[in-house]
Amino acid sequence: MRIPFIRISVAFILFSPEVFGKSIHESLSIKAGNILQWIKIDGDNDQHPVLLFIHGGPGSSVMSYANRFTNELQKHFIVVQWDQRETGKTKSLNSSPEPLTIPLLELDVVDVINYLRNKFHQNKICLVGHSWGGFLALEVASHHPELLATCFAASPMIHQVKSEKMALDKMKELADHENNKKAQQELAEIKIPFENGTQLFYHRKWLYQLINLQQVPFTQSYVENWSTTWLSLFNEACTINFVEVAPEIKCPIYFLVGRKDFQTNFKLTESYFQKVKAEKKELFWFNHSAHSLNLTESQKFQDVIISTASLKN
Repeated sequence: MRIPFIRISVAFILFSPEVFGKSIHESLSIKAGNILQWIKIDGDNDQHPVLLFIHGGPGSSVMSYANRFTNELQKHFIVVQWDQRETGKTKSLNSSPEPLTIPLLELDVVDVINYLRNKFHQNKICLVGHSWGGFLALEVASHHPELLATCFAASPMIHQVKSEKMALDKMKELADHENNKKAQQELAEIKIPFENGTQLFYHRKWLYQLINLQQVPFTQSYVENWSTTWLSLFNEACTINFVEVAPEIKCPIYFLVGRKDFQTNFKLTESYFQKVKAEKKELFWFNHSAHSLNLTESQKFQDVIISTASLKN
């Protein structure tokens, strides 16, 4: 009886995908949403499960520094970064011929997912989205759960118009407490939904300075220029309340939340997590992070995904 057992074991080793898999590092344009869109693929083994990361913003490519929060993920997944339309290298390839809308961007995500499913012969993939990307990930998970092995929503926009109001109220309270005249003046100009890039800049400026106690990482002109392309879409997304539009998600869903996140308010994400019905769900707290937990706690960010994701596609 020992000989057949040995032969079976050897056959398993010889034909294991891990043996035949090879590393993959590619950058290429693909057709998605009827335009060319740029993706970057990195992984130690091309037989591993696919993980697509959806960046935030909207319009904020992470491709140039993604290794900071995916270096470990690449040992376990085929990690795919994607520049969304009107962003990064995709924008340099072609402009969007259609107005930017949530359904259009969601269809782009689905097209990219289907491209990856076909390329790597996988029925389902792992989807990770941060901030605005978390919003898109939840949209796809609620409408196309059959495409996803798992969905990770990191610092997601749950009901962003409420989050912006909560942050504004907190900032006004802090400005009054500190008798900060400049903050009081600029915060008084803000209307939500934001009417223009100046209002958005004032909001984010004082969120960083009064709440996060950090220097503002962008200029007013940058935010105002950003707003000419993205503010209308952003305001559209802000009105969506996932508690109402997605009370159930039919794939495993995991929330990664910064305990100090007042930009996409942690309380709203926690509330949605408690209410959403899902076959499997879990919330992971990042106690030392505000909004950018993938950077401030990059090792934990990766560890959570590696230990949690279903690796069976």
